[in-house]
Amino acid sequence: MSEHDGASTATSAGQGGAAAVILTVDDDPEVSRSVARDLRRRYGRDYRIVRCQSGAEGLAALRELSLRGVPVALLVADYRMPQMSGIEFLEEAMDLVPSARRVLLTAYADTGAAIDAVNVVDLDHYLLKPWIPAEQLLYPVLDELLSAWLAGGHAVQADLRVVGHQWCRRTADLRDFLARIQAPYRWYPVEQPEALRLLEAAGADAARLPVVITADGQVLIAPSHTQVADALGLGTAPSEPMYDLVVVGAGPAGLAAAVYGASEGLRTLLVERTAAGGQAGQSSRIENYLGFPDGVSGAQLAQRARRQALKFGAEIVTTKTVVALHGAGSQHSVVLDDGVSVGAHAVILATGVSYRRLAGDGMNELTGRGVYYGASPRQAEDCADKDVVIVGGANSAGQAAVHFARQARSVTIVVRGPSLDASMSRYLIEQIEALENVTVRTCTEVAAAHGDEHLTAVAVRDVRDGRPEMLPTGWLFVFIGAEPHTGWLHGVLARDRHGFIIAGPDLHHGLPAERVPVTARSAGARRPADPAPATPPAPPAASTIWPLDRAPYHLETSLPGVFVCGDARAQSGKRVASAVGEGAMAVMLVHRYLAQP
Repeated sequence: MSEHDGASTATSAGQGGAAAVILTVDDDPEVSRSVARDLRRRYGRDYRIVRCQSGAEGLAALRELSLRGVPVALLVADYRMPQMSGIEFLEEAMDLVPSARRVLLTAYADTGAAIDAVNVVDLDHYLLKPWIPAEQLLYPVLDELLSAWLAGGHAVQADLRVVGHQWCRRTADLRDFLARIQAPYRWYPVEQPEALRLLEAAGADAARLPVVITADGQVLIAPSHTQVADALGLGTAPSEPMYDLVVVGAGPAGLAAAVYGASEGLRTLLVERTAAGGQAGQSSRIENYLGFPDGVSGAQLAQRARRQALKFGAEIVTTKTVVALHGAGSQHSVVLDDGVSVGAHAVILATGVSYRRLAGDGMNELTGRGVYYGASPRQAEDCADKDVVIVGGANSAGQAAVHFARQARSVTIVVRGPSLDASMSRYLIEQIEALENVTVRTCTEVAAAHGDEHLTAVAVRDVRDGRPEMLPTGWLFVFIGAEPHTGWLHGVLARDRHGFIIAGPDLHHGLPAERVPVTARSAGARRPADPAPATPPAPPAASTIWPLDRAPYHLETSLPGVFVCGDARAQSGKRVASAVGEGAMAVMLVHRYLAQP
């Protein structure tokens, strides 16, 4: 059993009047009591001390705290514990309380493992036992970590309550947004009596859902993402009219560009239409990213990068879409969907891609009501003991399958190809083959979705002989294809026939591209949608793509001073590591561009 000690009010540390928590995990009762005693003596006035004696107990306590919206400031875990080590506990805890500082308790003989944990779980510090005297060996370390936690700002840790219908597209979209910004909330399905009591107390109507109730009692009825972000204290509007660098898109490439741009002294604005992380931010576990041998979730990676960018002074604006780009000489401007125009000396486009929509009867009608594009890690809890169908054969689909398999009754992967080998990494294929509740259906496609209020089954067919079959399921997750977010750039930048932006040497190497007149150097939301020619257009003359005498820089688009990186670039690697590398490279090229006479 966990013990809850300490004060119950600490307005400096908590949100909404609730004290922030310091949670300790140690399986040795005597050591556990000693740790709690030392913590209570120093911090009991301002924090609530929660003491647990196993990793599983600690995770259960964190889930309860997260649901109640109680902020967790610090985790202190012993390394050597049965069933679940301290490192394993801290790794799983990162998904529940990503902003909490993490400390590992270890003996001198285990310092090697502690050092390795710095990368595995983003460890903030490790402490050797015993720490006598605590005033010299314990408290200075924890004082610094708690000060950093407080200084970091934790408005997104507010005690949110969300009332909605599980099979409502708008509610599903809101819950996905909250999961992606890692804002803990308590979920109340409208069918429950407690949800109706909340709506009555808030003066809200069950006919207009979802409803969000903030810690300070603010009631948001069917809110937009921007309204929610404003209530949580996230930036939703630029603070200045002019920047050295504007980065469009906060996936791995855009986040890397923001980190390197801000760290190298450029006044940097990062604009993201939803939440940091992009497509990669929805990955439950990325295991082949350099420096994380035990893997890292996409949300964890994105939030660390976001914190890094803010640390170096980048400004981040969320829930805003860039709808137009104008360029005239060395001055560029980007126009947001609310009409605000921001000037920039250079622009980096990292708009990324989205999953391709499935064609077929019922797909559009049931989107958000059982049919989902991508998946947040938290959706696995909704699918406990359910039958899940995943469409796609790339790494994102494999990562989701492995994640869902931990709680779902069954997971069926549907892929058109004859095997997973052509598109999925070998390590994921081996993991999937070892899971008894995962089935791979090759040479198969989803033809239709069935259900009235929500999905109840999907129709699949064999692509070789057309043989149909019905799969009962309430959960279909789609991870197919990649459509770039570049339609708004039609007529201003050279793109290939699929909409990916052509850059650098490819501008002169004959890639089939749209014709872009040299005089047409702006793009806006009112321009026509991306063309879909039946045959590739003829390559335009070089002069219609690149207007200057000098050669374009490697990631420079057909509009000088505008660069592209990540998945939106034609011929890009479509991997997290390559996107991060291109984001860093783009900043280096921006410096070269700005240094021109």
